[in-house]
Amino acid sequence: MKDLSPDSILDLWPWPAVSVDPATDRICAANPDAERLLGRPLAGESFLDCLDGDAGHLVVFADGVQHYGRHWTREFRLLLPGGEPRPCELNGTYLRTADGHRLLIALVPLDDLQARQDITEAGTLHRSGLMEWKRTQTFFSELERQNQLILDAAGEGIYGINADGQTTFVNRAAQEMLGWSAEDLLGRDTHAIIHHRHLDGTPYDHRDCPIYHSFRNERVSRVENEVFWRKDGRPIQVEYVSTPIYDGQVLAGAVVIFRDITDRKESERRLRDAMAEVDALRDRLEQENAYLQEEISSARAHYDVVGEAPAIQRTLKQVELVAPTDANVLITGESGTGKSLVAAAVHKASDRRRRSMIRLNCAALPDNIDSELFGQVRRDGRGIDKAGRLELAHGGTLFLEEVADLPLEFQGRLLDALRDQTITRVGEDRQRRVNVRIIACTSRDLSREVMAGRFREDLYFFLNVFPIALTPLRERTEDIPLLAAHFLRLACRRTKRAEPTITTGAIRKLVAYHWPGNVRELENVMERALIVSEGDKLRIEGLDASLPASGRPAGKILTEQEFRAAEIENLVACLRETGGRVAGPGGAADILGVRQTTLYSRIRKFGITPAMWNSPAG
Repeated sequence: MKDLSPDSILDLWPWPAVSVDPATDRICAANPDAERLLGRPLAGESFLDCLDGDAGHLVVFADGVQHYGRHWTREFRLLLPGGEPRPCELNGTYLRTADGHRLLIALVPLDDLQARQDITEAGTLHRSGLMEWKRTQTFFSELERQNQLILDAAGEGIYGINADGQTTFVNRAAQEMLGWSAEDLLGRDTHAIIHHRHLDGTPYDHRDCPIYHSFRNERVSRVENEVFWRKDGRPIQVEYVSTPIYDGQVLAGAVVIFRDITDRKESERRLRDAMAEVDALRDRLEQENAYLQEEISSARAHYDVVGEAPAIQRTLKQVELVAPTDANVLITGESGTGKSLVAAAVHKASDRRRRSMIRLNCAALPDNIDSELFGQVRRDGRGIDKAGRLELAHGGTLFLEEVADLPLEFQGRLLDALRDQTITRVGEDRQRRVNVRIIACTSRDLSREVMAGRFREDLYFFLNVFPIALTPLRERTEDIPLLAAHFLRLACRRTKRAEPTITTGAIRKLVAYHWPGNVRELENVMERALIVSEGDKLRIEGLDASLPASGRPAGKILTEQEFRAAEIENLVACLRETGGRVAGPGGAADILGVRQTTLYSRIRKFGITPAMWNSPAG
């Protein structure tokens, strides 16, 4: 037998039909019924121009035909010459030809379908006589015979049941979706076979069946999430409509139209998972942005390294060597020597510079350290998921400031997370992979902290892969003029003031000072000098009152206990001078050249109370 071409197949279709090239939206051929319906030759026309509807729906319809083999839609109306758009059903199938892929689409006017149904029902209603008692039994078999072509062309599964629950017809799509043949189902209780079991295997009571309700209660039942069982024992998710059917005034049964939505449900699940992941990423970015804004507002600026002293050149060379690697870096040096600045320089010169450098001040950790570092998930729908600092630093750098102040009981958990590069948010069991480089800094001697039992030796060795030791400002006095001019320019730019002249006397005064607060103290001194200077020359004031090297005899080395006592005494003296005010211009943090959070942490650490700074100095 000779194969039929798409054009000859169209002539055999009982409905107006066209052959469409899905790649160009052009009509390749149309049967006479289609051309009579639309009132013109159709070959070569755009198929979308024949329709009243959205182009996106046509793309979805074409995808459905390609995916299922058959598909239908009622989203369009036919554009007829000189008349109102006519509601229709597009019923398509996919065909591969020598000229490429073609969509064979039947154009079924809905009013023609209704007319046929009305004719059928009218014929049934007008039957009378001795055969009256047979009418209900033969209703669905007659319906199947008269409409089998339409039923088999439908993409949805369709079957009918009589008032006794027995199957009267099953279309081809239903057989393909369920794996049961018509012979398996006709005359049998279909629902006992395909429906009346839940996913867990428990019986589905027939009294709860919406399909039975549709003809027992004489109402249409629509169900959007149900399970039918295939012949091979596999469940499929379906949505269906069960409609009662009447033979005259007598309820004859119901017609069930269903769709296999297993793939759609799986797509929806994947979409929900993807959206949840997008939401998580958005939350992370929002938290990271909020964190960065906080960093920007709390830090005055991140300046480039300034200086020509050999110690600075050595530091820059170390930065140049270690930055391209992923080695952990431990930066040591006195408070104010620029440890944060060097850490930023390492990060900016590394391959991770496109991601953020996330800071964690170990001297000012909140009570919920775990959630701060590892993150947390919402509980019972309350609150929001929060990414921790390690997760925010994924792909970038985590900077541990003043790592010696990290509580001993937490150091082991941190080391495990850093070594394994995995974290688990508080409130969940799922591990998350992270890729983080660690830069740490401290103003204390970590080796002594290890010997004193205040710092874990394994964490010390983990961090101390590439040490960078910063030189205090008093040991590189040749850089003081350069730094002073640099900080003065920045202060003038912030305050929008003209830049005063730094006199030779001012430079001598700056060079002669001990600088216990190092570069940070110099920055504060220059800003304070700009504020008090009224003429065109810079006036340096208050160096003797700054953070002291004061009563310490030159060359004397303090014990740890003496150093702590001196530090506490200095903090109390500073708080006494500011009346206990820590934050803001002229506050204790500003005078000492440290962050207010760091100073609050030290006050709590040393147990300093208002009574100590309110009492007279003695």
